[in-house]
Amino acid sequence: MMQNIMMQNMLPLNDLLIEEVEAKIATVGTFAALEELKATYLGPNGVLRDVMKGMKALPMEKRAELGKKVNHIKNEIETLCAKKWEELETQTLREKMGDPIDVSLNTRERFPGNLHPLTKTRQRVEEIFNRMGFSTVDGPEIETEWYCFDALNTPPSHPARDVMDTFFMPQDIQMATTSKHGTERYLLRSHTSTVQIRTMLKQSPPIRIVSPGRTFRRDTTDATHSANFHQFEAFYVDENVTVCSLKATLDHFLKALFGPQTETRLRPSFFPFTEPSFEVDFRSTDFGRLSNQWIEILGCGMVDPHVFESVGIDSKKYSGFAAGLGLERLAMLLYGIDDVRLFYQNDLRFLEQF
Repeated sequence: MMQNIMMQNMLPLNDLLIEEVEAKIATVGTFAALEELKATYLGPNGVLRDVMKGMKALPMEKRAELGKKVNHIKNEIETLCAKKWEELETQTLREKMGDPIDVSLNTRERFPGNLHPLTKTRQRVEEIFNRMGFSTVDGPEIETEWYCFDALNTPPSHPARDVMDTFFMPQDIQMATTSKHGTERYLLRSHTSTVQIRTMLKQSPPIRIVSPGRTFRRDTTDATHSANFHQFEAFYVDENVTVCSLKATLDHFLKALFGPQTETRLRPSFFPFTEPSFEVDFRSTDFGRLSNQWIEILGCGMVDPHVFESVGIDSKKYSGFAAGLGLERLAMLLYGIDDVRLFYQNDLRFLEQF
């Protein structure tokens, strides 16, 4: 019957059929109902399919005209169905997401986040040395034996070069980001003193740098030890640098860090790359339960002439000092922390205190 009506009055039926489909689509509420409605008109047994089958009985000129009408109706219905499909998708998503949120409203509580205590400590130390004219220099964490040991006057028999103390890389590994001096092995640096070697190879004295960074050693993790830790080294090379220069620099640093009442003392020690070498203790009258107690804080010394010779600097003309400290130990003293493992556990109850 629909076929006969369309053949008799194609022009008005064109609009009437589209309006009919549009009215039905408006009442559809599910994807399944929409697919069923679409099949009613465009499916293999749908209305338009029946019309196409009946076109064989029409004259050629009528057949072409009816074909245009059917294609137009088909395109309109497909457009209406696609639009409805998008509306149903939007509605489904809105139902899943719930009521809309006004993102312009201010929240009652804000959590801006804090700097890690190790970051705060590094910045604090770095700022003090920067004010004294020291520049901050960084270096690679993956180093080689020459930069980490040989150039720093550390003999092959030294315990620090044993595999039980240092993380060595596989023999056949190649690192494009870390240059070698020869055919030595790669390793994870065990101190930031490697930066002083790379700096002296790049520039001539005077040199005044600090090099904070991460270092690695084969330590068993406990309350005071970690296989991954941070060091901060101060390094100064120029003419006529003496132990007095070293002592004055460290006095100023520790007073700026712990207060003007801070006292320091140097005790003889040994490091392969400094001669003479010292351990530095400090004492403060306003340091909580540790007030008036001598506390070991860092190691230092005058740069050994063999280190200058390894990088081509005249040790008769130039002298220098190096001083290094552990940032974890310093942060533990500054903030009263008794377990180094807390720095690496990402526990908000701990981090929110800083």
